Amino acid sequence: MNGFVDYSKNLDMIKTRIANKFDIKGVLTLQEKYLYKNLTEQERDSGFVTTPFTIPQIEEIIAQDGLFIAEHETSIIAYAFAGSWEYFKQWDIFTFMISRFPKLSFNEKEITTKNSFQYGPVCIDKNYRGQGVLNLIFEEMRIELFKKYSVSITFINKINIVSEKAHTKKLGWQIIDEFKFNNNTYITLAFDMKNICY
Repeated sequence: MNGFVDYSKNLDMIKTRIANKFDIKGVLTLQEKYLYKNLTEQERDSGFVTTPFTIPQIEEIIAQDGLFIAEHETSIIAYAFAGSWEYFKQWDIFTFMISRFPKLSFNEKEITTKNSFQYGPVCIDKNYRGQGVLNLIFEEMRIELFKKYSVSITFINKINIVSEKAHTKKLGWQIIDEFKFNNNTYITLAFDMKNICY
């Protein structure tokens, strides 16, 4: 079994919700476990996260109801960030992405900082991947953010093939752009928030 535990029959035991301050420790633990710099090349083939969030940054997104978690029993087994461009502008890559908006469109509509938000990073414990957890946590986020935005935008490092396939095949994201930043190549994806993720 290689340490893999099949929870697919117990998906109803996994709960998703908006995070609170008591979840910070669990989010940081999961983040450290799958942070790109902490993984071997072989481990990276299974997916990774590149953006490390500090406690103050996590507290800020929690205050905006922009952090979502999945938990099994008492453990946080997945998280997903989602927030305004104003929040994410503290990282240079997002400012660069915003600068490309005038050249982009989605469903024949322009993309702006008003009608869209940044989704991600998302991280799922490897023992729960491929079993529907991504859809559960994404739908939790979609319901909340659809109150404010019609489009979700995210970026994925082009070498993170696992994440690209998960979002395009399982959730229906569409690739709308490709760009280079800090010697890495990324794809930008968009999602219509009207679409239910089941």
